[in-house]
Order: sequence, then structure tokens, then C-alpha cells
Amino acid sequence: MTGSQKIAFAMDPVRTEGVLTPHLLERLDRSCTILDPEPLRTFTQGQAPEVLRQTEVLITGWGCPAIKRDILELAPNLRLIAHAAGTVKGFLSPDVIDAGITVTHAAEANAIPVAEFTLAAILFANKQVFRFRDIYCADRNRSRTFPMTSQPLGNFRRTIGIIGASRIGRRVIEFLKPFAFRILLHDPFVSAQDAAALGVESVSLDELMRRSDVVSLHAPALPSTQGMLQRRHLGLIRDGATFINTARGIIVNQDDLIDELRTGRIDAIIDVTYPEVPEESSALYDLPNVFLTPHIAGAIGNERERLGEYVVEEIERFVEGRPLQSAITATALETMA
Repeated sequence: MTGSQKIAFAMDPVRTEGVLTPHLLERLDRSCTILDPEPLRTFTQGQAPEVLRQTEVLITGWGCPAIKRDILELAPNLRLIAHAAGTVKGFLSPDVIDAGITVTHAAEANAIPVAEFTLAAILFANKQVFRFRDIYCADRNRSRTFPMTSQPLGNFRRTIGIIGASRIGRRVIEFLKPFAFRILLHDPFVSAQDAAALGVESVSLDELMRRSDVVSLHAPALPSTQGMLQRRHLGLIRDGATFINTARGIIVNQDDLIDELRTGRIDAIIDVTYPEVPEESSALYDLPNVFLTPHIAGAIGNERERLGEYVVEEIERFVEGRPLQSAITATALETMA
């Protein structure tokens, strides 16, 4: 039986393909009334204002138009915004929460594939998998790769440095627990006692950079963290170590990172850059010690359905009057990625 809460969608249907499967739409239709199955691409043109006027629950996703005070005036009945993706900062004004509208998001669901990607990157980095591949394919024999197997490589008792006990950072720590790793954490908002509860050692940023075999960045992109990692920090990374960035490129001084990588002293696995797509002439495309991917650590392909499932469950909780798992407060909005 269709529910009474009136629901609409606002997202780019191309970018969000696979998020809301037919099965999930059927679930929504049981708890809510879907006003229009076609996502809104604008809030001010065509039938959008009329749809928005009736909307009580708005599911947003990648490509959602900005929601500010003027848009709220077009949606007098809006009670919940459920974002079927990670951060809401790119489109959501603090005015929304100030107006008493509940906001939730699927960042917890999106954290899982990022943490999985990071775990794979750590395991491959410590085994020097990409270097073995390159040499083996170049030589087409094992004359150089076999002697490499006696070098101090591998994942046994390696030290992993996590920068930022964010949602993803904590998930990575959880995924690392079954392995024989020493885990260091730098996060100025996590006490030594809380770090111990996580099973990690709290250290300064400099100490983490010096001691780690792999440094993995998971800090949020905030004004206070832009350019946080610079030449001095990168120079502290030990020879042969690997730097991983699945957070945001703007947190690292890109020129300083490239200069450090050009020495060949360290390796890097980089999923995010600043700018988001490096210029065609960027050394990141060509350096042999860089494994560069096009921002794919987060939910892609069939992983997107997890995002849709998460927000549908949140909407079901909302309709039933149960507490939400990931409601965003005004304070959290200021500090979240």
C-alpha cells in the first residue's frame, strides 16, 4: 500500500544510474507516494516548482541543484532531504538545517568501497605489486623479479599511518585489524585514550610521516586542511614508503608532491588530485612510481546500489518515526568533508 509521504528526486540521472534500482523504488512506493519518477534537474523551471511545492521527502544525489533559502520557499512542505551519496556540502546551504528540515546522507555506505580500495592499495603497496608487474612485463622473464623477492617487502608487521579518523579513516582502521600491522593515527581531535580504544597509536603528523611504511590520507577537505601536507611533511616519508590519497587532492600541495615523487624516493597511489583532472602535461600521468586512478575509490557500478539502499532505509525510519542513522546536525555540517 502506497504511503502518504510525498517524495521527489533531484539528481543527474546519468551520474546516479544504478543508485535507485527498480526494487528500491518499489520499497519507496510502499512507504511513500512518488510524485514523479523522473529526477528534477532544476527547481525553478517547467513542472519542477509544482512538484517541489508538494514534496515532503526529497532524495538527492550527484548533480543535485543547489538548495538554498530561495528554494526552501518553493518547498513549504519539505521535511526530509535524504542524500544518496556522500558529502552534501557541494549543494546544501546551512539554511536548510536552520529551517528545521532533517537531512541525512549515505556517506557511511560510500565509505565502504573507499576503505576497500584503500585496503587493497596498502596490501599491493607493501608487496610492490606494481613494480613487479612493470619489470616482469618489460623483461618477459624473471631474471630481475626473482631476486626482488628476497628484499624486505611484504605486509608482515608493517607500519600503516592513517591521517584522519574520519568515517573512512575509521573504516580503514577496522579493515586493517585482521592483519599484522602496526597502525599509527594522526588526528588532532582524537585523544590518546580514544585512539587506544580504536586499537591505534596516536602520534604527531611528523612522527607518522617518519615511521610509516604506508601513509594513507583520510582527512576532510576543509579550509583548515587545504594544503595541509607540504614539502616538509612529504620529505619526512621514509625511502621506499608509499603515499596513498583517496581523500581530496586539495589537502596536498600538488607541486610539492610531484617534486618529491620525481626523486623516485617514494611511491604513490593517487585516486584524487587538485585540480580534479590533472592537466595533460602533469607528471602524475607518466611517473613510474605513481599509480593514478580517476577518482574511482568511492561507489561506482553496482556499488552505487548500496547508497540507494541506505537512504531508502533512512526514509523508512523517518516515516515510521524511528531515529535516523546518519542525520546531519548544523555543527557536523561545518566540519564534515
